[in-house]
Amino acid sequence: MGPSRRRFTAGAGLALAVAAAPGAFAMPKPLKILILGGTGFTGPHQVRYALSRGHQVTVFNRGRQGNPWPGQVEELLGDRNTGDLSALKGRIWDVCIDNPTTLPFWVRDAGKVLSGSVGQYIFISTISVYAANDKPDDETAALAPYTGADPMAETQATLGAKVGELYGPLKAVSEAEAQRQFGAETTIIRPGLIVGPGDETDRFTYWPVRLARGGEVLAPGDGTDPVQFIDARDLAEWTIRVAEQRTFGTFNATGEGMPMRAMLEGVGAGVHSDARLDWVATDFLLAHQVRPWADMPVWIPGQGDTAGFHRRSIAKALAAGLTFRALPVTASETLAWFRAQPPERQAKLRAGLTPEREAALLAEWKARAPAG
Repeated sequence: MGPSRRRFTAGAGLALAVAAAPGAFAMPKPLKILILGGTGFTGPHQVRYALSRGHQVTVFNRGRQGNPWPGQVEELLGDRNTGDLSALKGRIWDVCIDNPTTLPFWVRDAGKVLSGSVGQYIFISTISVYAANDKPDDETAALAPYTGADPMAETQATLGAKVGELYGPLKAVSEAEAQRQFGAETTIIRPGLIVGPGDETDRFTYWPVRLARGGEVLAPGDGTDPVQFIDARDLAEWTIRVAEQRTFGTFNATGEGMPMRAMLEGVGAGVHSDARLDWVATDFLLAHQVRPWADMPVWIPGQGDTAGFHRRSIAKALAAGLTFRALPVTASETLAWFRAQPPERQAKLRAGLTPEREAALLAEWKARAPAG
């Protein structure tokens, strides 16, 4: 059987959750919200949504990135790397949302200043905290252990090349520290892959850009491997609603999941692609050092040690009101954002195959694949 090829049509094979209309959520009592960070990927979406819901927003960061907020936002300056949190002292907020933290001492220091001064502490963690990914599981699964000498001694400088290896374990330690500092008033949110406009990693953006370019597209596996991801805006907006509802506990927060084929069909429909998919066997890709997640963004084989990575249960988050945009909307708006970037930013994607390598792999694959 030869390579599978398909042209995209609007709505082809899509079984997608759609976000509730903005008016579906009752307007809450205004809150005083402190956002640690606020200038990265999800933070600006949180700020804008919180303002639209009538909340008072304070952001705390180093002041290196400006944002034209659509309303009044208080900005406090400090540096968690150096322990300078003096701007937070003596203040009271209803909720603190901690976005950028990987290092446990950041949570410890925040607790020293904010414990007793916030009514809820929402820590944005990651599904990378889990010790294993070989089977589907929920929030009760074992967490990755930290095996170093002292997690509180880890800094950005000490991590170095170990950052990928220690990211999950240090997030797990940070979760425990959050619960130690803030107790029952802690909410832990574990996102999966975060995608959409503003993503500087291109870990999803590769697909809207590539499918919009058209031609023959190398697609990984046979289309049945599961994928899970969440639009940054869906994550940000749900986080604000979690604060409004004073929802506590630990939640996996990623997509409901779909096969890789459905994902590419959804992306293709969103960018009006006429591309043709050539599905290339996993064994062939791995033998040619095509890296899941990096060279083939979003995708990880759905068997063996990674069988459960994209099959995490999000039942708790759905019950707590997590909703989603349609995938074609995320894809089209991600592409529009990317095309608005400077030419030098668009010149080289930060994830995915280069056109030259993709063409070479497809040529070799077709040369060895039996004719269909």
